[in-house]
Amino acid sequence: MPTPTTPYSAFPNSFRQRLLAGERLIGCWCSLASPISTEVLGLAGFDWLLLDGEHSPNDVSTFVPQLMALKDSVSAPVVRPSTNHAVEIKRLMDAGFSNLLIPFVESADQARYAVGATRYPPQGFRGVSVAQRNNRYGTVPGYFQDVNAQIAVMVQIESRAGVAAVAEIAAVEGVDGVFIGPQDLAAGYGHIANPNHPEVQAAMAEIFSACQAAGKPVGILAPLEADARRYLAQGATFVAVGSDLGLFRSASQGLRDKFDK
Repeated sequence: MPTPTTPYSAFPNSFRQRLLAGERLIGCWCSLASPISTEVLGLAGFDWLLLDGEHSPNDVSTFVPQLMALKDSVSAPVVRPSTNHAVEIKRLMDAGFSNLLIPFVESADQARYAVGATRYPPQGFRGVSVAQRNNRYGTVPGYFQDVNAQIAVMVQIESRAGVAAVAEIAAVEGVDGVFIGPQDLAAGYGHIANPNHPEVQAAMAEIFSACQAAGKPVGILAPLEADARRYLAQGATFVAVGSDLGLFRSASQGLRDKFDK
C-alpha cells in the first residue's frame, strides 16, 4: 500500500492490467452490505468481488467498512453505483474504489460520460478533493498525476438499445470491458427471468462478437455453473459465478432440509 513517501504510480491497478490482458477472472457478487460477509468472501481467493450499489442496501457509508475488510484480500474490489451519475461515481472513488461497473449504458455518449466521470481534467471532469480516502487523505505523492491511468471502467449492457449500440460503446476510449446484465437484458426482450431464451442468447452472442472485434473483454453474472462455463467457453473473461446472498440462502435452506421430516 502507498505510504507518505511512495508515489501512487508504484502501485498499478493489477485488476485492470489482468482484465486488459484477457486473463480469466472469476468473481462473486456482494449484496448483503456486510463487512463480515464480504471479509469471508475475501478469504476465498476470488479474483474480484462486486460490491453492489444498484440492487443492494449499500451506500458510501457501508462500502467503506467493506473496503477495509478486503484490505488484506487478494480479491480486487469492484463497485457498481446505482446509476451512471458523476456525483455518485466521484463519491465512490473518493471512498477508495478504482474499479467501476457502470449499469445500464445504452449509447457511446453514456459510455464517454462514465469514463469522464472517473477522470480528473483534462481527460475528464471528476471533481477534485485534495484529501480523501483514495489518496490516503492527501498523503500519497503523485496521486493526481497518476490516478487517471489506474482506473478500470466497465459498462453494463442490459437493454435492446445497448445491444444495438454495443459496437460504438466498445470502441469508446477508456471503456476497459463490457458486462452483460442477463436478467435486465431478458426483460428488455420480453422474456423476463429467462435469460436462456434463444432471442436473449442471440443478443448476448451479438455483444460477444462486437466486443471481440473491438478487442474488449466481456463479463457476465452467471450463478449457475453450467451457464458460467458456457459463457467462459464463448469468450467471457471476467465472470461472477455467485453471490453472498445466494450462497447463504442455498446453504441455509440445504442445512434445514437435511433435518426435514
